[in-house]
Amino acid sequence: MKIGMYVSGGPSPDAVVDQVRTAARAGLDSAFLSQLVSWDALTLAALCATAAPGIELGTAVVPTYPRHPLALAGQALTVQAVAPAGLTLGIGPSHRKIIEGQFGYRYDRPARHIREYLTVLRPLLRGEPVDVHGETVTAVGRVDAPVAVAPSVLVSALGPVMLRVAGELADGTVTVWTGPRTVDDHIAPTIAKAAADAGRPAPRVVCSVMACVTADPDRVRAAVASQVGFASDFPSYRAILDREGLRGVHETVAAGDEAAVERALRRYAEAGATELLVSLVGDAREQARTLGVVAALRAGD
Repeated sequence: MKIGMYVSGGPSPDAVVDQVRTAARAGLDSAFLSQLVSWDALTLAALCATAAPGIELGTAVVPTYPRHPLALAGQALTVQAVAPAGLTLGIGPSHRKIIEGQFGYRYDRPARHIREYLTVLRPLLRGEPVDVHGETVTAVGRVDAPVAVAPSVLVSALGPVMLRVAGELADGTVTVWTGPRTVDDHIAPTIAKAAADAGRPAPRVVCSVMACVTADPDRVRAAVASQVGFASDFPSYRAILDREGLRGVHETVAAGDEAAVERALRRYAEAGATELLVSLVGDAREQARTLGVVAALRAGD
């Protein structure tokens, strides 16, 4: 199982670049950048490509509704051209509350939208022209930004319909707030079957997880609940949490001593994850200890 770092932001672009450098120095495979209402993930990826050229870069995830695939393809191909270790472009429809409440777009038929979006995006990333007039996406033209290898594309897929779309049309899925049990009995088998039925290679199953080596797991989980607990009420996350029998996203945090955190992370590989993205939480000392466990686990694998 490949292991990378999930970088959820920082007070400045330089701070984000420093986190990616830290991941590279620790010998991790990748660094994935979040796309929230803050620094632009793909712009940061281009900066990181020159600062830490040996590490794969990714996004997790870029919302699709506010970004036309012609524009996103141009951004992604620019990063791919300057990133020696390559780019993984993680995309997703986001959530109704965000797309309608913040951006003012209609959050209509997200699975249909992602299917049509991928139908446009993948050819564009290969340098091919498109002429698509779909129900949710219209795109005509091509992107003149030649690269030797197209970026890999992942979809933030959790439900069965979206997982089938990801298996048929993308290179895999990237998940959040998903425990090993759900990866084992839902995520991995559903997307693997969809890819096989479509005659495509075995998909990437990239799982992000918050982790903290700490003597006080309850404090760490309470802090996570106060910061991002609202995500527990988003329908797609709520459905996954219910499958796991969890009250909120804070209960997915891998927290405890070194041995407990290592066991929790290893369960993802046993469940079928091909890659793990670890988000370091807790105070500075706890994050340093956690990174040590993650780096040792990667070196041991």
